[in-house]
Amino acid sequence: MTRPSSAYLRGKRIDPQAINGQENVADLVDNAFLAFNAGRLREACQLFTRRMLQADTTVGMSLTGAMTPAGIGMSCLIPLMEAGFVDWIISTGANLYHDAHFALGLALHQGRHDADDVELRDKGVVRIYDIFFDYNVLLSTDAFVREVSARPEFQRAMSSAEYHYLLGGYLRGREAALGLSKRSVLSRAHELGVPIYTSSPGDSSIGMNVAYHELMNGGSLMIDPNRDVNEVCAIILAGRKNGCVILGGGSPKNFYLQGQPTLWEVYGIPKGGNDFFIQFTTDQAVWGGLSGATPAEAVSWGKVNPGVLPDTVVAYCDSTIAFPLFCEYAIGSEHGRRPRRELLHQREALLAELKRQASATKA
Repeated sequence: MTRPSSAYLRGKRIDPQAINGQENVADLVDNAFLAFNAGRLREACQLFTRRMLQADTTVGMSLTGAMTPAGIGMSCLIPLMEAGFVDWIISTGANLYHDAHFALGLALHQGRHDADDVELRDKGVVRIYDIFFDYNVLLSTDAFVREVSARPEFQRAMSSAEYHYLLGGYLRGREAALGLSKRSVLSRAHELGVPIYTSSPGDSSIGMNVAYHELMNGGSLMIDPNRDVNEVCAIILAGRKNGCVILGGGSPKNFYLQGQPTLWEVYGIPKGGNDFFIQFTTDQAVWGGLSGATPAEAVSWGKVNPGVLPDTVVAYCDSTIAFPLFCEYAIGSEHGRRPRRELLHQREALLAELKRQASATKA
């Protein structure tokens, strides 16, 4: 008996060419990453380059985990920003603090994950898993952040994006004085007009040093979370389509995704949810945490457009493995680069449009 052809059997046959050592990353991903989480990484690479990088999509990125200490800022994030492939970023404060070390010419070293931590403490060495650095790296960076944050232009309320823009300018100046370039995400984002937000400004060494001035010097610097919420909503509203690349999960993931329900729940503007969703995570949905929550679950919150679930990918991979491959695939794609939006410099106009539309819904 001959069965009718099944729609389930119309996918491309698994029939890869043998690896011969002449492949580039795109060849390897397209030809050999065919199933399981390798297949999800391939789908993420193809979704990003074939759909998300179209001119009508605003691309955000959220960043958790110790990415910048591992060099991911220099190797991946800066090239993506320069190519116009990332329009804005939400990061943990820790990633931005450790990013500053590189602009200040401070050294981080490859180490061992199984080192004796008591011995490291005795020798003044700090460990982030298998990354080692001298304790003075922290003290030097703390001193720089405190000194810069006391300057007159910082003495007012501002969004975290504006604070990071100002801090990035001083980091760029230090890079130039040391003869360095393209070492810091904050420095390069300052030059490229890429806004960088942090969802928990006090939860990092940057926040610790900013808080010092309020207690000790009566400083008036205030990183205002209300401004962050509204600026993020304004950026999302302005995008004809919106897509996100999420490294890890945590608070930055939620801070990105909550923009859509804020628009419709709070401001009465029915934007409709994100159009594209890519996440690299090692967490799983069964634990109930936000880091492992799927795009399908996000539909129920209005965070993801229900009509675009085929344009969502979750790859359960270590970001330090998956993201460099993803980055190389994108940088080597036919897009090459696209015009940069420089959203940092458009914030006031975008906020005005958000207010105009929100006011119209209340009329």
